[in-house]
Amino acid sequence: MNRQLIQFDLPYVVFLGDITDDAYAKTGLGLVQWRRDGCSGQVRLAGCSVDAGVPDLDVEQAVRLGVRSLIVGSAAVGGGMPAGWVATLCDAAAAGVDIVAGLHVRLASLPGLADAAARGGARLIDVRVPPPGLPVGTGRKRMGRRLLTVGTDCACGKKYTALALNQEMRRRGLPSDFRATGQTGIMIAGRGIPLDAVVADFITGAAELLSPDNDADHWDMVEGQGAIFHPGYLQVTVGLLVGSQPDAFVVCHDPLRTHIASWPDFLLPTIAQVIERTVQVGRLTNPAIRCVGIALNTSKVPAAERPALLARYAGEFGLPCVDPIQNGVGPIVDRMLQEFTA
Repeated sequence: MNRQLIQFDLPYVVFLGDITDDAYAKTGLGLVQWRRDGCSGQVRLAGCSVDAGVPDLDVEQAVRLGVRSLIVGSAAVGGGMPAGWVATLCDAAAAGVDIVAGLHVRLASLPGLADAAARGGARLIDVRVPPPGLPVGTGRKRMGRRLLTVGTDCACGKKYTALALNQEMRRRGLPSDFRATGQTGIMIAGRGIPLDAVVADFITGAAELLSPDNDADHWDMVEGQGAIFHPGYLQVTVGLLVGSQPDAFVVCHDPLRTHIASWPDFLLPTIAQVIERTVQVGRLTNPAIRCVGIALNTSKVPAAERPALLARYAGEFGLPCVDPIQNGVGPIVDRMLQEFTA
């Protein structure tokens, strides 16, 4: 199995830079949510308004606490590194703290960082590097069951939903694995393939390797990437959908969003449109593909309004609708087992 293994030393801090939008802190927020026990705090620069809910530290304080890794927990559009962030990374590396990042740019290419790491004896760990020798997809039907999370947009809960589904399956004693396809998921799971860094010809092949043949009752919960209506990132979504050949999919959605994030000229597609197109494309390698649920991110919806909102979507589509963080994914797992258990 050609899935890269990613390991970093604990404890760690998340570096959030000076971002002001939660959508660009997926890595930091996700790590704190799913690997909180290894997190000592967050490092934020002046002007940062995103808060992961852990103690604020500077590099000197982090070193005194024995922090072993600084994880770049935020990114700009395109996976780059703002120039104003590099000095903090250099300070940490020079103090012997490993730097871990899932950016498209390689850490060693950042000005002064390789020299700082050499002085401090720190490692530079790039997560967004696909393994060598990935094949072209075959479309061959594989044993086992697969569920893919898809979205009306990026950063709307695909990773959280796949993790929550895997957690619920395992809680019930059912065979399941989380299959990570992005830098944050790989850091959480410790292994995976960063699909958005794979050359386009090999995306479907990488997705096939990621979720190989398995026992007939085993489920792979495949972390979705991009969005099938996204003008910038739909290509990874289509390749992952065809390569993972899911039996089931869950649509993830932010009910307060009206436009594609950072693409204001593009209206957000409806859930119905996403279901229709996902089925159309997914039938190429799995004619039986079907939607088994909707996952809403209601974190910014007033708590008193959440039950009615979930009930409205459930009634409209005749599918279980949940917020994976607020109330769990049990109804979706129930639907999966009902539809796919002989």
